[in-house]
Amino acid sequence: MLLIYTHKITHRFSYIMRHIFTTILGIEVTYTTKVEDFIKHTGPKITYTKQPLQNEFFVRSNDLLFEQGINDIQIYIADWEGTPCFFATGDRSNLPYDIFSASFYMLSRYEEYLPHVKDMHGRFSPKDSLAFEHDFLEKPLVDIWAQKLLSALKEKFKDLKYKPRNYNYTSIIDVSSSHCFAHRGFVRGMSGFLFDLASLKIRRVFDRVSVWFNLKKDPYDNFFELIELHKNNKVKGMFFFQFAEYSTYDKNVSPNNNKFKHLIKSVADYDKVSLSCSYSSFNDIALLKEEKKNLANVINRPVSSSRMRYNRVDIPETYRNLIEAGFTDDYTMGYTHEIGFRAGTCTPFYFYDIPLEVQQPIKIHPFAVHDYGLLKYRNRTEAFSAVERLYLETKKVNGKFITVFSNELIGGESKLNWKKLYSSILKRVHV
Repeated sequence: MLLIYTHKITHRFSYIMRHIFTTILGIEVTYTTKVEDFIKHTGPKITYTKQPLQNEFFVRSNDLLFEQGINDIQIYIADWEGTPCFFATGDRSNLPYDIFSASFYMLSRYEEYLPHVKDMHGRFSPKDSLAFEHDFLEKPLVDIWAQKLLSALKEKFKDLKYKPRNYNYTSIIDVSSSHCFAHRGFVRGMSGFLFDLASLKIRRVFDRVSVWFNLKKDPYDNFFELIELHKNNKVKGMFFFQFAEYSTYDKNVSPNNNKFKHLIKSVADYDKVSLSCSYSSFNDIALLKEEKKNLANVINRPVSSSRMRYNRVDIPETYRNLIEAGFTDDYTMGYTHEIGFRAGTCTPFYFYDIPLEVQQPIKIHPFAVHDYGLLKYRNRTEAFSAVERLYLETKKVNGKFITVFSNELIGGESKLNWKKLYSSILKRVHV
């Protein structure tokens, strides 16, 4: 048991210590504010405060874990043996940076509480992030810092007990449109047909009619091909289906369509099915609960995981709404058009609600790759290399690598050939 002495045990302090030591490093940890208990302890121990007590392992604390609310913090990024870090500690500290406060800053999404301009969908822009500004978006810094801490502790305490974790991969398929032409109803189908005709999209008109007359399979209907790919590569797959009424930004097949329901039920027999929350439910808890309940009724099992449409996250309201709707896990933490680690980590973590100063009962599973973030690459080789970089960073720290692809892009026609790209990614990153 590792003992940590500090001058004050706060919710922030216990939250981040539990995450770094227990979740990432597999070290049992306990805390004390009593000097006599610390001195009596014969096992590994560290002090996290302003001054060391004796000649123990000492990390000089920043004030962040002992404050409340949001304050104007000056951040200076420096280099720690090739790794960016901040909150320098001074000469007497065994670590040159307070990685606990720095990790809290990243995981709590502290910067997303600060004044910033949201985009048209109400999202925090990656360009406003510390990681983008200082070019470390592609590094899971929190996990790298934790490994540096472990190395220092092992050097100091030869008998330190810890439980190494294993790398794992989860592939998310985001289904906001299950079909391109099929099952869309007469009015929507004819509207699309006339629009394509007027726009002289002759190939699309031909494809649409072919699907209507069962001469061709709908291009987005690739679910069982994807399930087969997951099975062959021994990959854990999750399908997030949108199950909502039609609106400006929600254009899936009607949830009342029996063939759509049958598809969802069939997919749930092979891979986990969860809810892709509609755009309309973003600020509507009643609608969120209704979508969750309706999907659960189709698959005959509870729905506990969520993804927000367009990766919309408004901290802390989004997570409070998801908790109230009964979700325990969320897979929205990441950027749509930039690949990398939005929260600076490849480890799932519980959401810390800064205004309430409490750890909330919802686990955030950060994704590193969204397929739309790969559109900027010129060809499949470049896109694959970008994904591989993030995979290797995650593998180094034995983290959890999560990618998000849509059945639409995989089923659509593109110079990138999404189906081949996705297949090659699965073969590379599944172990």
